[in-house]
Amino acid sequence: MNPPQRRPVVRAVTFEEVGDAIGRLIDLARSKTGQSRLVADFLLAWWNGEDNGHFPILHLCNVDAIIAEDMLTIMAHLAQEPTVYPDAWGYRDAMESLVVQWRLS
Repeated sequence: MNPPQRRPVVRAVTFEEVGDAIGRLIDLARSKTGQSRLVADFLLAWWNGEDNGHFPILHLCNVDAIIAEDMLTIMAHLAQEPTVYPDAWGYRDAMESLVVQWRLS
């Protein structure tokens, strides 16, 4: 069996691109749009899927393309880097507030 090869479909993303994507998604998850719950599900599954639930991949089809792109930017980063969470970009408090908003209320 050949070892896995890097594929161009997973493009390299910068730390800043990921931070920007997280910020946009957190803003959306805090809002009251029809897609806010799905975005919160994505972020909270990344934050702690065991406690906050998991994110069904099919939900990528249920959000606007630009939102899915932000999610995929984060996933691309996770595919190329060791395990990292939103607090690496300074979003710990924002993530904790999403837990309160979406899981404890």
